[in-house]
Formats: sequence, C-alpha cells, structure tokens
Amino acid sequence: MTERSPSSPAESTRSTAPLFALLRGAIAAGLGLGSLTVLVLVLWICSPDPDSSPGGALHTAAGLWLLAHGAELIRTDTLSGVPAPVGLVPLLLAVVPVWLVHRAVRDALADEERPASSTTVTFLMVVGGYLLVGAAVVVYARGGGALSVRPMSLLLPSAVVVMGAAAAGVWTAAGRPVGPPPSWAPVRLHEALARDRFGERVRTACRSAAAGTAVLLGGGALLVAVALVRHAESAQQSFARLSDDGAGQVSVLLLALVLVPNAAVWAAAYGLGPGFALGTASTVTPLAFSGSPALPAFPLLAAVPAEGPGTAPNWAAGAVPVAAGVTIAWFTVRRAVPVRAAREEAWSQRETALTAALGAVGCGVGAAVLAAASGGPLGTRALAEFGPVWWLTGAAALAWAMLVGVPGALLLRTWRLREPDENGNGEQPAREQKEQKEQKEQREQREQKEQRERQDRREEDGEGRWWWWPWHGHWGDDGTAGAEPPVPDAVSATAPAPAPEPGSEPERKARSNAGVGAGGTGGAAMSAPASSARVPGPAVAPGADEDDGFEPYDFLPTDPWHERTARPGEAGPSGDR
Repeated sequence: MTERSPSSPAESTRSTAPLFALLRGAIAAGLGLGSLTVLVLVLWICSPDPDSSPGGALHTAAGLWLLAHGAELIRTDTLSGVPAPVGLVPLLLAVVPVWLVHRAVRDALADEERPASSTTVTFLMVVGGYLLVGAAVVVYARGGGALSVRPMSLLLPSAVVVMGAAAAGVWTAAGRPVGPPPSWAPVRLHEALARDRFGERVRTACRSAAAGTAVLLGGGALLVAVALVRHAESAQQSFARLSDDGAGQVSVLLLALVLVPNAAVWAAAYGLGPGFALGTASTVTPLAFSGSPALPAFPLLAAVPAEGPGTAPNWAAGAVPVAAGVTIAWFTVRRAVPVRAAREEAWSQRETALTAALGAVGCGVGAAVLAAASGGPLGTRALAEFGPVWWLTGAAALAWAMLVGVPGALLLRTWRLREPDENGNGEQPAREQKEQKEQKEQREQREQKEQRERQDRREEDGEGRWWWWPWHGHWGDDGTAGAEPPVPDAVSATAPAPAPEPGSEPERKARSNAGVGAGGTGGAAMSAPASSARVPGPAVAPGADEDDGFEPYDFLPTDPWHERTARPGEAGPSGDR
C-alpha cells in the first residue's frame, strides 16, 4: 500500500501535483506515527496491571514519535517531583521517520504518472505536509500525559532532521549528482571541478568515508557483543530486575534493541580514545574508568568495563579505528589503481593521498554526527550527560583515519603497481595468477563458441555443405504437378522409378489412381507416352504417416494389362483407340 501513490484521474495536470506532494508528506508522517502507536497499545493491552489509561498510552506513543525526530522530552512523573529531561534518542527508532521522509520526496519527484511541478515546490510541500502532522502531534502531547516536549528542540534538531532527509530524497531522485560549486567559489576550484577525474575522486572519497564509518560502527557493535558475553550474568540480573511480567520484559527487550546502535557508537568512541561519559562525574576510556558512574539498571550498561586502569583487553579496542583507516585506504586504492601493474590508468601519489585524506575527513564528520545523535541527558544533576562528546570523537576519528588511511593508501598503491619479473609471475600471488588463467580460458572458450555459431549460420545460408530435404511441391488445380523439386545430382535425376510388384500395395494404389484419372483430370496423363508417364510427387519420409486424403505415386501404368482391367463404360486408353 505504501508503494502506491493516491490515485488520480488521467486528466490531472501539474496544478494538482503540489497537493499530492503535500498528501505524500502527511501520509509519511502518519505511517510512522501509526506503527509506533500500534506497538505501544499492544504492549499496554498485554500488561497485567497498566498504570495508565488508553489516553496515557497514546500520549506515550506521541512522545516517543517526537523523540525519534530528535526532540527533547520532559518527564514529569519523577520520584522527586522535579521534571527530568529525556534527550537520548534511540538511533534505530529514528531510522523509520528519516526513511519515510526520504522516500516520500523521492517518489514524488520520480512519479511518471503524475509529474511534479518543480523540485523546490515538491520539497516544500512534502516537508510542509509532514510538519503539519508533527504540529498536531505536538499540540496533543502538550495537552496532558507524563511526557511533554521542549519547544526549542522542535526546531533544532527535529525540523532539521526532516528537512535533511527530504533533501537527501531530492538528491537521490536526481541520480546523486556531484553538482558544480557556487559562483562565488575560487576559480581554481571551478577548474578542478571541470576536470574529468575530479568527480570520480569525490565519489571515491564519499564511498571510502561511508565504508570507514560503517567499519567504526560495526567494530563498536562487535565490542559490545564481546563485552555482553563476558558480563552475561550481570546483564541477565539487570534484565530481570526491571520487570517480572511478560509484557514488561518484552518492553525492556525492545528498548534494548532500539538502543543497540547507540551502544555501538559509544563503543566506537571508546576504541577511538575519547570514550564516553556515564554522568557528569565519570568517563570511560581504554586507559582508565574514572569517577563515580551513575549507572541505572539496564542490560546494555552491563557491558561497561570494570572500574580502574585499563588492561590489555581494553587497549585491544584500538583495532577498531585501525580497521576503519585500512578500509578507507583500500576503497581509495581500488579506484586509484583499477588494474594491477597498469601505470597508465593509475592515479598519481598526490591524487591518491588527497582522495584518502578527503575520505578521512568524511569519516571524522560521520563519527561526530553519530556521537552527537547517540548521546543526551537522562535526567538532572548526575544524569545530565550520557554518551560521547561529539567534537572529541570526530577529531579522534579524523586523526586515526589520517594516520592510517593516507600512508596505507600510498603503500597499497605501490603494492598494486609492482612489476612482475622476467617470467611474468614473479611477484604476482598465486591467486591472481589463477584468476588470470581462468579469465584467459573463459575468453578462449567464448571465442570458440562464437566461431561455431558463425559456421552454423553460414551452413544454414547454404554455404559449406549440401542440405538434403524433401520436396515441398504441390498439385495444381488442373491435376498437373507444380514446380520440379531440386535435384541434388544427375544420378537421382535420371534414375527410373522401380516398378511395383503385382498384388502389392503400391500396385493397388496405382490401379485406383488410374481409374480416377480416366474419368477426370487424369485423362491427359493416362494418354501420355510411357517415356513421360513418370510424375514427380512429394517424397514421404521413412516411418512417417501418410495422409488419408492423398495417395502418392511415382508412375501411371500404361501397359496392356491396365487396358484389359479397365471396366466397361469408363474412359481410358482402350476408349481412345
């Protein structure tokens, strides 16, 4: 249902396109809000002793939907009575609204049945439709319930998140181009962009930056998984301490799942060096776990290292940023040297180093953005700071990517440009030699196959060999034969047809055909001389079934025996005399 746009009559014009774009934005917001509301209501219904009414469950769903956009919530039902902020956004929960906005703009611009009026109008209308639904949800959430919204957080980052996702949808619908710089940019930048290889370097840098950031996130998730396995007993105890009924445990499990990306970012920041904060008085780094942590009972927090100075297993987390730097170098060199030992197509050392440096910058920016989105306050005083510091995390990621990625890219470039020895396989690894041999064999097999196909086509056209086939002639309306069949050689053209034995099946058919010819159109053939009595007919393949309505024969008998067996009153050779 979500893949289809609202139906419209065929005579719809561009004037209705903005309205449908507005409707797309509203539908995208409604889908995200509706899915979250259904989940919250199901958990509320399954709870044996719910502590709120259905209206409270709906207010909770509205607050969670706003929290997924980056808005900061205010929790009023605290033990101390002091409202506590909740600004830690579950990253997995935020993926749903971002994807819905992105898809709404992309589909509105790529709809062939209902073309958009313009890119700007479509962008504004989709964002406007989405924000209208968001404004209604904000008004409803402020009307009551345990969660309210801080007004300033609705502009930054909530509105920025929606507009950024919509802008990404516009870029995707346009084919993800790398556009020209603005007119006020320096002339040297315009000249660099005008070169053919600049766009390829930019795409390579973006790809390597995305790959490096993904490796950072994946490495952090691996660290979390290893830590949870080591502290499995503590995680299980905290899980059981939070709830003892089925619905509550499912709620805790779902909350832990949507916070797994946050934990992965925290672990990546831990591997980078700056670490993360567990309250205002505690910091966790590979070197030490200092301060007095404010640790609420939660299963994911059981993966936090033990307090005190770091040990060798803690220092091993530094392998995560090293792997990210190697990934950036590898993705850069794959495009810098597409063919091994081909110096003509390879980039220069300066171009390779510059592209790897751009990828490192992109990786640092991505790490900073993820660190800023993964943290936030969970209360007041000691719980006011949770998660990594975004600018420290971004700077550390940039430093690691530069120190590992740029030299690694240059070393990989030199390795891929190495020359083989005199035998042609001195420095090439065995796997590469095997791949080249297989490619050569496949190329030879393909050439042989194409040659056989060309030979077959020439033979079908009559070149190279004789084709033997039965004659597909026909009988005319006057009973005479049509065109003569093709004669392959002189022997078959002059050989007389064998005479049938008396009493055999061909002899009886010849007698029947003679009787028909005497009374109709076959009379001319009956009166022909014996030298011209052979009449060509269609050949019957051995083993083939003969047609009941057609009896083939190769001759017309004109001997005196036929004259004696003709019935009285029928025309025939005896009547012509």
